[in-house]
Amino acid sequence: MKLGSILSIIVVCVWFLGRACNSQPQQPQQLQVPCFFIFGDSLVDNGNNNGLLTLARANYGPYGIDFPQGATGRFTNGRTFVDVLAQLLGFPTNIPPYVNTRGRALLRGANFASGASGIRDETGNNLGAHNSMNQQVSYFADTVEQMRRFFRGDTNQLNNYLSKCIFYSGMGSNDYLNNYFMPDFYSTSGDYTTKAFATVLLQDYTRQLTQLYQLGARKVIVTGVGQIGCIPYQLARLNGSRSRCNDDINNAIILFNSGLKKLVDRINGGKLPGAKFVYLDSYQSTIDLYQKGNSYGFNVLDEGCCGVGKNNGQITCLPLQQPCRNRNKYLFWDAFHPTEAANIAFGEAAYNSNPNSYTHPINIQQLAML
Repeated sequence: MKLGSILSIIVVCVWFLGRACNSQPQQPQQLQVPCFFIFGDSLVDNGNNNGLLTLARANYGPYGIDFPQGATGRFTNGRTFVDVLAQLLGFPTNIPPYVNTRGRALLRGANFASGASGIRDETGNNLGAHNSMNQQVSYFADTVEQMRRFFRGDTNQLNNYLSKCIFYSGMGSNDYLNNYFMPDFYSTSGDYTTKAFATVLLQDYTRQLTQLYQLGARKVIVTGVGQIGCIPYQLARLNGSRSRCNDDINNAIILFNSGLKKLVDRINGGKLPGAKFVYLDSYQSTIDLYQKGNSYGFNVLDEGCCGVGKNNGQITCLPLQQPCRNRNKYLFWDAFHPTEAANIAFGEAAYNSNPNSYTHPINIQQLAML
């Protein structure tokens, strides 16, 4: 599963003063970019894990209870953040999972995200099979080769086409929740301090993002890791702590996010000529939501709509379990992932928020227009 970026996706409705969190995103009249490619974990996975031997799967009810096609492999009750974003960018239908996409369909994009995946290859192995960021980048390289034939082998035309597309990458949550802070299964917390681990992650991530650039990516969205020390899974394990959240995890996340934002500035400053990166500050948006969530429609901020145990966070949503009825009032769908209502709020905020609020240095609408 994917958890941390988790909050990544959870944003606040502070940008929608006077607007309900469960409102439908307004779709532009025309397509703003020709294609949309997605890399990430369970926060945006839409079915790539369905055929894998893994616990990180969501192709069963009540997942998808509010999605038109039902349980597709999305780790929420309805749409994910990238589903919302695709609609805002003018796509008439959702971007399909890579596992089901071939041929000309690749020209409009593909979703490579895989639940439980991380920047490091071993991240998420405790849950079973998954496609790490390295594997997702490799799949995109294969995709570029498949697309080449539709441009008669003309690399310049293909690169020009890809330069107009939007690329989204949301990674890092599982590298903390399903790696560094799981010492019984991984050695990383003994091998690295939190500062050193953030440095190693950023080195690997820089290489991966550079590979995407070399394959044609120019307009790229990268998300910081959300306040994953405050998800129901963590709250259920605090054991009477006075703190509302797991501060050890959150403090470690801040180190990674700070470095990622600086990386975006270096890239935009000329490290990757011609590229324009946008950083999504999921961590700050989460803080804002906790402080003002009640004012914008979220009445339940500390437990999942579907789950078992304390905060509905000790065991995630089980097959055929009865979820809460008022899902638009919940920030979290299960122990790790936000509800569709939270995804809509975050999607709209990221798309058209004031620059340097939740997006830096510009918002996604402005990125699409470049």
